[in-house]
Amino acid sequence: MLLSPDQAATATGTMTAKDRRDDTPVLVVDLDGTLIRSDTLYECFWLALSRTWRTLPRVARWLIGERAILKQELAQLAKLSPEFLPYNKDVLDYIRDWREKGGRAVLVTAADQSIADGVAEHTKLFDDAVGSDGSTNLKGDAKARLLQDRFDDVGYVYMGDSSADLPVWEGAKKAVTVNASASIERQVQDMPVESEILNEGQDPRAYLTAMRPHQWLKNILLFAPIIGAQAFDLATLVSALVAFVAFSLVSSSGYVFNDLMDLRADRAHPRKSERPFASGQVPISHGTAMVPLLLFGGLAMGALVNWQTLSIIAIYFAMTTIYSLLLKSRAIADICTLGVLYTLRIIAGGLATGLALSVWLLAFSMFFFFALAAVKRQAELVDLRRRGISNARRRGYTVEDLPIIRQLSLASGFVSVLVLALYLDTDGVKDLYSTPRVLGIICLILLYWISRISLKAHRGEMHDDPIVYALRDRISLACIVIIIVSAFGASVL
Repeated sequence: MLLSPDQAATATGTMTAKDRRDDTPVLVVDLDGTLIRSDTLYECFWLALSRTWRTLPRVARWLIGERAILKQELAQLAKLSPEFLPYNKDVLDYIRDWREKGGRAVLVTAADQSIADGVAEHTKLFDDAVGSDGSTNLKGDAKARLLQDRFDDVGYVYMGDSSADLPVWEGAKKAVTVNASASIERQVQDMPVESEILNEGQDPRAYLTAMRPHQWLKNILLFAPIIGAQAFDLATLVSALVAFVAFSLVSSSGYVFNDLMDLRADRAHPRKSERPFASGQVPISHGTAMVPLLLFGGLAMGALVNWQTLSIIAIYFAMTTIYSLLLKSRAIADICTLGVLYTLRIIAGGLATGLALSVWLLAFSMFFFFALAAVKRQAELVDLRRRGISNARRRGYTVEDLPIIRQLSLASGFVSVLVLALYLDTDGVKDLYSTPRVLGIICLILLYWISRISLKAHRGEMHDDPIVYALRDRISLACIVIIIVSAFGASVL
């Protein structure tokens, strides 16, 4: 949950300092994984990386030093905005209730002091905030010693979530675990202190959602060479299927990487804020690990096909990384890159199966998917205009660019249909289909569908990727069925 400005403004407890009971233990709240469903160290890393790729060599250099120095340097580089962090609603309510009863609340975190101050100022729930200072990493034993020295007179209740908090709980009057693992909850319950459990529960399906399995449908393009050549033998299909799995894993790695780079922008978006990483359903630390795991899994699958397929998958991931780091914020270049990434899937299908690729097919792919990428940008800009925002975050466009983007999508889409029409009159098509003229229906359907989705985007009625939209739209599905029937009819009639 993102804490709104209104919530922040009304969060302060109703008790004044003189009303507080001096003998009440102080409520000490951890930040990472407790007050927020995230980790500010990873938040700072990905935010800084989204601004400049030079963050990587800097982090490598800072890792050699003390952990507290790394946190301080990353905090200064990222300048984290506390209002866009995914706050834990149950913890916020717990703190408010504690303050309303006259208790004091203090934020004590291993995050850098600047982040602790920013969160305390934003939430207005804490009497004080203490964090790491560049020399001391306020975690585990260091945090336990600080709290015992500081609150020796009244004691403290500690809210935490990880194994690093075990020494802190040992010295507390009461232990409150927040979304902790079952193992940690058992260890805390075995301690001679009162304990309480706050657990929202975690949906493991969020990890699958983060991988965007619906986007794997785009990898069906790997089967385009098989369909074009009508080569449906078992060996060819198996090679294409393995390549499909490899591409799906690698593309998921790219989607996770892209979502981590877009955390700040996604949290400011009404729909994208519900994505697994932006909302805190999946820890950013887990997402950071998912990127290499999915990548290497996909590369291993690609290597099972042949070295050409492995090479094209590696090129695909390299391009997606460059896109996320650099090209995504460059107008037009981002659309061109997306068109190339789609076409790479078709090339991969040809390399995996050993089937020759038609220049006509590759040309159609470039123009057609350039058009779809432009439609996607058009839909995003229309949405921004409706929300009264002039510039797209981490994009190279303003709402004033809408007419140009609309023209680009329609022009490129119509050119793709022209390329297809010319291709249908070649000798290769005449050799494959008994009645190739029937395929002309496909051109008509594509003209209609491209015009329709552009109109939908113009009206603000398309909120998803065009391909995902097509799979949820009944008319688009009807168009797909007509295309399939036409291709089948051209073969058998």
